[in-house]
Amino acid sequence: MNSNADTTDDCSDVLIVGDSMAIAAHNEDANVALVGHTYLIKGKLSNGLSFIAYTYAGELPSCAFGLNSQGLAFTLNSVPPVEDEIVPAGIGRNFVSRDLLEATSTADALARIRSSEVSVGHSYNLIDIQKRMILNVETASKSRVSVHEVGTTPFFHANMYLHLQVQQVHDENSISRQKRAAVLPQGSKTDFLSLLGDTEDTKYPIYMTGPTLYTLCTTVIDLDERTLTIIEGNPKYGKVSHVFSMSSNELNLKLVNHAEGTHL
Repeated sequence: MNSNADTTDDCSDVLIVGDSMAIAAHNEDANVALVGHTYLIKGKLSNGLSFIAYTYAGELPSCAFGLNSQGLAFTLNSVPPVEDEIVPAGIGRNFVSRDLLEATSTADALARIRSSEVSVGHSYNLIDIQKRMILNVETASKSRVSVHEVGTTPFFHANMYLHLQVQQVHDENSISRQKRAAVLPQGSKTDFLSLLGDTEDTKYPIYMTGPTLYTLCTTVIDLDERTLTIIEGNPKYGKVSHVFSMSSNELNLKLVNHAEGTHL
């Protein structure tokens, strides 16, 4: 199945776990109508676990990215299947990502993903600060799951399946971003931010500014610094709005910086 129409839900991630750095960097892309309608939700559960989630107005936290006080975080990439792959009355993907905010370990997060009888699949980037590990988990209906552990080779994921064999929409936007990322430098955090800020392909840029799709923000999860940073505007300019500590020595998440105009 081919689709040349603009989608309303696109994101880009570049991930690495190497000797000198371990980073998950994510562009949160969505319909331009959502600009100004996103929120940071902080929740504390009765069992003491707390979480922070970047959330769209009117939706569960979170269909974007989040972290919790167990040192776990995730980002997400939609992976639209063809119509025959959709299971009516299955569980919606946003319920799964909401459940992930309560995961106590990577194994627990994987169990929550595997146990869900989903209607459509998703791509989950699971980040474990304490284990210094990143997993890309692709799922599909009918309990299909594929897990890829990110290593020293940078791993770029847009909005098509990369390792789970599923019939999927031929998305030119995603294919173009994947090809563009493959030729850009990926040797440092600065390179990652430049990649996510790339606008060389004017039809299908990695960093989106409309008229349909818009990069709402960029988040960088640094497993060695144990921080989640949110960047506003083009990430290659590094305009930081928030930095959250994910230190394993702290049971509570703490906003360590909220300085408009601070540069990464």
